[in-house]
Amino acid sequence: MMDEALDLPVAGAAERLLRWLTAAALALPILIFTTASWIAYGNAFSEAHERLHRTLDLMHEHAAKVLETHDLVVEQIDQLTRGLSDADVRAREPDLHARLAKIVRRLPQVSNIWVLDAIGHPLVGSIASPPPQALDLSDRDYVRAHRDGTTPRGQAYIGEVLVGRVFGRRNFQISTAREEGQGGFAGVVAVSASPSYFHDFYGDVVQGGGITTASLMRADGTVLARYPALPDDVTRRSAHGPMMRAIAQSPGRGLVKGRSDLDGVERINAYRRLPGYPIYVTVGIDRAVVIHGWLMLMASHLIFGIPATLGLVALSLVALRRTRREAMAMAALHAEAARRQDMEAQLRQAQKMEAIGRLTGGIAHDFNNLLQIILGSLDLLGRRMANGDERQRRLIENAREGATRAANLTQRLLAFSRRQPLEPKPLDANKIVSGLSELLRRTLPETIQIETVLGGGLWRTHVDAGQLENALLNLAVNARDAMPEGGRLTIETANAHLDEAYAASRVEVTAGQYVLVAVTDTGTGMSPEVMRNAFEPFFTTKEQGKGTGLGLSQVYGFIKQSGGHIALYSEAGQGTTVKLYLPRYTGTEEITEPHAAAPVQADGKTAVLVVEDEEGVRRFAVEALREIGYRVLEASGAAVALRLLADHPEVALLLSDVVMPEMDGRRLADAALKLRPDLKVVFMTGYTRNAIVHNGVLDAGTHLIGKPFTLPQLATKLDAVLKGSGA
Repeated sequence: MMDEALDLPVAGAAERLLRWLTAAALALPILIFTTASWIAYGNAFSEAHERLHRTLDLMHEHAAKVLETHDLVVEQIDQLTRGLSDADVRAREPDLHARLAKIVRRLPQVSNIWVLDAIGHPLVGSIASPPPQALDLSDRDYVRAHRDGTTPRGQAYIGEVLVGRVFGRRNFQISTAREEGQGGFAGVVAVSASPSYFHDFYGDVVQGGGITTASLMRADGTVLARYPALPDDVTRRSAHGPMMRAIAQSPGRGLVKGRSDLDGVERINAYRRLPGYPIYVTVGIDRAVVIHGWLMLMASHLIFGIPATLGLVALSLVALRRTRREAMAMAALHAEAARRQDMEAQLRQAQKMEAIGRLTGGIAHDFNNLLQIILGSLDLLGRRMANGDERQRRLIENAREGATRAANLTQRLLAFSRRQPLEPKPLDANKIVSGLSELLRRTLPETIQIETVLGGGLWRTHVDAGQLENALLNLAVNARDAMPEGGRLTIETANAHLDEAYAASRVEVTAGQYVLVAVTDTGTGMSPEVMRNAFEPFFTTKEQGKGTGLGLSQVYGFIKQSGGHIALYSEAGQGTTVKLYLPRYTGTEEITEPHAAAPVQADGKTAVLVVEDEEGVRRFAVEALREIGYRVLEASGAAVALRLLADHPEVALLLSDVVMPEMDGRRLADAALKLRPDLKVVFMTGYTRNAIVHNGVLDAGTHLIGKPFTLPQLATKLDAVLKGSGA
């Protein structure tokens, strides 16, 4: 009886607790849902604002790149016609027409180019040769703007969207005035931009970003391009509309809420002006779209919230089973804790592997020197014991195999590092680079030296040619910005194979054969912190208004969509290399690969000078060259080497290390070639050939052999260089 008496208060307390739990299970979710709805309402509009600004950044960057390309085209045309009279231009019209047509074919954002005389008649154009003689463009707004002086000389004018008189296409012009020798008005250079080019791009942005409208307009409200397109009779925003009033109050950028004066829809708009142009980009999202998204979110909460609430009520009615449920919850908690511990262990492993990669990169040069001594000595020993005891030769071969595996391991450890519509076609990357280099030489500042290193026997690749050109132009513009005082821009192509070790360290890479296109500059370079974020959208180190950080991310997206891989190499103060790996196109075309010539024994008379500060490597190189049949002189540094060259005119080839104290191999070679212009030079280094070329240490075309190398490899290299093949 006492136990029952004790149970009654407990049962009553449990019943009251269950009543409170039942009431709370109903009231608390309602309160939470109401509060969450209010917070979600505010968050929906905040997210809409953020989405607008992100999309506006993308559109701003796109428009800036397009107008910058038009400026480069106008500058190139001005260089072609500068100092020429109208008669001179007409005399050279076929050649000028061919150049203009080539530019239009290469750049999809340019639809037409005109060079007009002072009265608005065409001297040369990109669409026909000769241009239509009866065509009179003197009444066009862009001609009047320059002829009447309403646009200052040297300043570009953005024209209205007009229907062309040749093909009837809608375009707007980006134009500048031509000047006579005395600075007078001589005519107009006009580059046409098609609204459909922007319309297509904006369509992709709108459909993929939750935005409803995107447009490009002049500062006076004239609409140049818009998605979705407007009726033909709607071409300008009202000066009293919400957009133009907001621009009058805040000309640089801003956010506008209200009913559109173009189509009467209530929406939120963001706008921003392009630096240096009377042009704005705008994006908008319908208020109804934001409200609909909020309602759908809350409806999804209800879908899960109602069953959850019913579950809480049911849980309060089966309180006697709560211990069991708590045990299950505790088990789940332990499982989650174990999962997190496993993830933390994986993270630590990844950090450890990254540290190994950094450490290996720091010691690779010295380690390869050690391997060079080991492998070279084993080569010499094996060569001299070719007829020796079988057991001794087997031991030498085992040692050589182990050293070779160590060299391969070093190379694999060094491999650790970090949708737009396309029309891919089989193409030759060498032709793309050759054609693009001509444009870059005419448009980039003269202080920038442009070099192209085209790989022989280059495989074909399968990508969109126009997008590849745009990617290379983007990288060239970035390189120009990184070299304000001038420098060297190198574009290189080569065949490349990404092996399983490389792919294993990068989950997004598929092992196989690729066509490599590398763009290298000698500019300011990047710090490691910047490189880690370089491909992230909207990351930029430029000043406010001069870039949004979308350049490299756009190139990254194109390469990934094409099934390729992009890698970035840079060092503060040492320049930057961006490598684009494009998938090889196999098709049915047969590719004949050249066979390497077998090395030959030297004649015993040819003299070679070896320069190497590492004594062990130098001793091996000297001994190996003598074994091959060369006469050998040796030096531990550049000063001694130059004296030996002066005293021994019979030296035919200089074999030099790259990284040496006091004077590196490159500077030594330059000094040696001044003394002996006919001297052959071969560099040896612990890094790969491309790594040295792309970091600006060695010029393109330099003969190089990587450490560790074998005696046959050394014999083949020197024999080829001395014979002039440069293998």
